Amino acid sequence: MTRQHRLDLGRRRRLGMVEAIWGEHKSAEQIAAILRELHAAGELALATRLAPGKAEAVAASLDAHPEMELRHHAEARCLTAGRLPEPGPLEGRVAVLSGGTSDLPVAAEARLALACHGVAAELVLDVGVAGLHRLLDQLEALRQADVLIACAGMEGALPTVLAGLLPQPVIGVPVAVGYGVSAGGTAALHGMLASCAPGLMVVNIDNGYGAAMAALRILRGWGDGRSDRSAAPAQAV
Repeated sequence: MTRQHRLDLGRRRRLGMVEAIWGEHKSAEQIAAILRELHAAGELALATRLAPGKAEAVAASLDAHPEMELRHHAEARCLTAGRLPEPGPLEGRVAVLSGGTSDLPVAAEARLALACHGVAAELVLDVGVAGLHRLLDQLEALRQADVLIACAGMEGALPTVLAGLLPQPVIGVPVAVGYGVSAGGTAALHGMLASCAPGLMVVNIDNGYGAAMAALRILRGWGDGRSDRSAAPAQAV
């Protein structure tokens, strides 16, 4: 009996999002089959969390289908099938920050997920709080972004600092990087959840894709009513 995948082909119409495939716990054969079905339905596909060997196996099984435009994004540990849309100037701008180079795979996943929806995102790397001057040097440029996604391991302080300095929505992504009590990103997650910076949003550990979709919802919710970030933010009393 052939197993049929129950794909969410109405997600783009319902939510404005392409369907993403969680690749880490699927076989190469399962991922390839899902990509074929999405391509047949005319949908762009994004498969996340793929080790290099699995990505190569998926590509090999789809080698006879160049029309699918399969592409391996090694930094992001992802595959896409289909042509990515050109960034639209009206879609808004996102800055994706990382505390260190070790956070790059999660940051790159977030950037790619936004690119799948026509949203331009700039990577701002190595601006962790261990060298705070590196972040402070970027503040004026960061004011031009509509949403900030901050990926950080260790104690996860970067999103808190950003949310205390800039008025845009800040989405924190704890990353599974750090010694001992960092506990695979748990310390960063708890630190972000316990942040004293008001309004900081936090997604799950290593969830760059989820942060990108949260940013997408914010951008599309704002529409033409984006605030003037040159104005001073309100002060809590």
